[in-house]
Amino acid sequence: MEYGLIGEKLGHSYSPLIHARLADYRYELREVAPEALDGFLRARSFRGLNVTIPYKRAVLPYCAELSDLAREIGCVNTLVVRPDGSLYGHNTDIGGFIHMLRCAGIDPRGRKAVVLGSGGTSLTARTALRHLGAREIVVVSRSGPVDYGALYADHADAEILVNTTPVGMYPNTGASPADLSRLPRLRGVADVVYNPEKTALVLDARERGIPAVSGLPMLVAQAREAAELFAGRAIDEAADGAILAEIRAQTLNVVLVGMPGCGKSSLGAAVAEAMGRRFADCDAIVAERAGMPIPEIFARFGEARFRELETQALAELCRESGCVIATGGGSILRAENVRAMRQNGRVCFIRRALEDLPRDGRPLSSASGDAVRRLWAQRREKYAAAADYAVDNNAALADAVKQIEEGFYEAVGH
Repeated sequence: MEYGLIGEKLGHSYSPLIHARLADYRYELREVAPEALDGFLRARSFRGLNVTIPYKRAVLPYCAELSDLAREIGCVNTLVVRPDGSLYGHNTDIGGFIHMLRCAGIDPRGRKAVVLGSGGTSLTARTALRHLGAREIVVVSRSGPVDYGALYADHADAEILVNTTPVGMYPNTGASPADLSRLPRLRGVADVVYNPEKTALVLDARERGIPAVSGLPMLVAQAREAAELFAGRAIDEAADGAILAEIRAQTLNVVLVGMPGCGKSSLGAAVAEAMGRRFADCDAIVAERAGMPIPEIFARFGEARFRELETQALAELCRESGCVIATGGGSILRAENVRAMRQNGRVCFIRRALEDLPRDGRPLSSASGDAVRRLWAQRREKYAAAADYAVDNNAALADAVKQIEEGFYEAVGH
């Protein structure tokens, strides 16, 4: 092992992709059991390491020297083997955290900040906020002296909110660690969670017009600083943007919305094949789970029941990564569906001439052309509001497929 990331359980990690774009060295993921950590570190069969949960404090006694930041924070996320074989410990998370705030234009100087969580990442956030001149820093935890009840009772005047807990992280997306409606003076929200790309907390903040950012910029910036230590040279900060775009291009979903019959299913299957991705058709999944076609669901149980089944299916589909998802024509009617689509995807509005929309087998538009026009009048603004970009599907399918793919890459900055 030359360089890599160690932790007890790593699962999927973006770190190999990021480091491959930053420098020319081998970077591996290595799960290390707690009882094996001592032998692993003493063997020194590596040149440098990133360290994650639960070992950021456990590695401290093995370091012959700590950087001032690592000593101040009290934990290490980067180890380098020096020429004499000893270990140097540093913490790049603080630089990544500060970069994350700056990406969103969040300035804690002179403001009251609340940090949710009391673990190692909370220590990093508190140190960074002190360095940035926060006027007051309050730590909130379920078992701490300030719990969540006290947050709303005594600290509703918070201006900066930072989440360092795993609440809202994949696969338990959709959950938020705080009720922002009870914190009316917020001027910035940061969430260190980076999967999904936009957590429920970040979506809540942005819907209220509050600057907000999830943890992906922090992940990339801290990796760049670690790579500088590993490679022994400075790396231009401009590399961050290209790496962020590449991660988003590989991991975010392409989500298709539009009128019944606009071609979402056929286009979605073709786009998935072109991009080498999994395709999921929400309507088909609902019908399969219900054991009957959608018109029968409408006839037997009504539209409300169908919408419940649709919302359940979308919540599961849209929390995944790197998929192409075709949604039902009315999926944009529920705000929670749109939030699910946005958390880990870019939304494409498929437009098609109303007279070309097929009506057979479509419960809400099969009656007449007037029914189609009424649906369009009710939904067109919602389609446009939900979408990141739009594509017309009035000519050759191949042309629309190409435009969907190109629009997605443009939407993620790739």
